Amino acid sequence: MADLIYSAITSLDGFVADANGNFDWGMPDEEVHSFANEQERPIGTHLYGRRMYDVMVVWETPAMTEDQPAVIRDYADIWRAADKVVYSKTLQNVASARTRIVRDFDPEAVRRMKIEADRDLGIGGPELAAQALRAGLVDEILLIVAPVVVGSGTPVLPSDARIRLDLLDEGRFANGMVHLSYRVAA
Repeated sequence: MADLIYSAITSLDGFVADANGNFDWGMPDEEVHSFANEQERPIGTHLYGRRMYDVMVVWETPAMTEDQPAVIRDYADIWRAADKVVYSKTLQNVASARTRIVRDFDPEAVRRMKIEADRDLGIGGPELAAQALRAGLVDEILLIVAPVVVGSGTPVLPSDARIRLDLLDEGRFANGMVHLSYRVAA
């Protein structure tokens, strides 16, 4: 059975975006991007909420990677090679290949996806991830913590769920970011 992995870049105080929706404070440098690429490489299918898909679909655009460093081109290739499922009640069309729209998040359907998948699944977007966490579907949480406090905004984790975690790995980057990798305890 495949794992469902929630990955996010977060501020030290636990937000993926500040109160104005900005996340520029969390932009990875080459070292962090290279690490993130290796974390994403085994993912066969990404599950996205509508807003996260809107952010990520830029990787489908060939112009996005023109004249960019190898680490950026590598990520674009990784993203384009994966399947995507976008959970949205309003999105009518997708702007990327290998992408389908699902209107409602159904935990049982995700459980079936995990059973049938031959590669791990990633989940992106804190609202969709919160639904999966509450349903007991997430197997791992991978956080890259930026050395910034933003005060408020979109929380990386749900405030209404109690989840026990076991630390798998941690490390630091030259730019002051750290990574934390947890397995959700049984």
